[in-house]
Amino acid sequence: MNKVSPDSLLTPQMLAQLERLELVSRKIFRGQLKGERRSRRKGQSVEFADYRNYVPGDDLRFLDWNLYARLDKFFLKLFLEEEDLHFYALVDCSESMSFGDPSKLFYAQQLAAALGYIGLVRADRVKVEPLGANMESPVLRGRASLFRLLQHVSSFPSNVNTPLDQSIKSFSLRNSGRGIVVLITDLMDKSGYDQALRYLVARDLDIYLIHVLSPVEIEPDLAGDLKLIDCEDGDIAEISVSQRLIDRYRATLASFIETAREYCSRRGIAYMMTSTERPVERLVSRYLRQRGLVR
Repeated sequence: MNKVSPDSLLTPQMLAQLERLELVSRKIFRGQLKGERRSRRKGQSVEFADYRNYVPGDDLRFLDWNLYARLDKFFLKLFLEEEDLHFYALVDCSESMSFGDPSKLFYAQQLAAALGYIGLVRADRVKVEPLGANMESPVLRGRASLFRLLQHVSSFPSNVNTPLDQSIKSFSLRNSGRGIVVLITDLMDKSGYDQALRYLVARDLDIYLIHVLSPVEIEPDLAGDLKLIDCEDGDIAEISVSQRLIDRYRATLASFIETAREYCSRRGIAYMMTSTERPVERLVSRYLRQRGLVR
């Protein structure tokens, strides 16, 4: 099992840095509750946005009578509408995510907690879910929910071996809210990732895929005769490590990453590969800001 202290996920310095950020959707969604973000839609609030011509049936309370006195024409005042946003972070908790130091799972938990906190500060509806795990994930809202978020994320298991497509299908059937979804995974699933991502695309969500790998997976430091055992299904492969084999591995990994990037690009999914060596706060404040997830 995965044992993580809630206090180890986000330091006070990280929290201070994250408070200045907000999550940004590339799509326009209609929220159900009032939040702290400004919508690109025009609605009813206290912040003026624009005018438009009056048409019969419009609410007379929003007529600009001063403008009518000057121009003898009716104009309706429009305001920026405040809205909330659904934010989902889906964390791959399969056994392959336990690899590395720090483990890919701990890195994913830190990232999910960081993004979740940004959403809480802006009064978005936040749900962080361990994929395939048999545990209830609460919908949280408001910065006062930070401790519940950290407690929940720190309790994620590390031995879930449900195929990725089944986990994503289950999530899609249980959650109807529209908004942003961030899938954090190493994509190491023998059944592939195609069908899993199709389920998310069908939901018309704003999708981000964070592909997490450890430095040893990117640049393996191996030598000699080895017996490799798959931690998820027990498959065994005996190999003799040579420079030629290492070069072939690097080429295969580069091809796998590029294929995933192109697959996501064709379907409107924002893809990013990261190493667990990259600090989470730098990933969020610099790289994910460049990708448009935060600002």
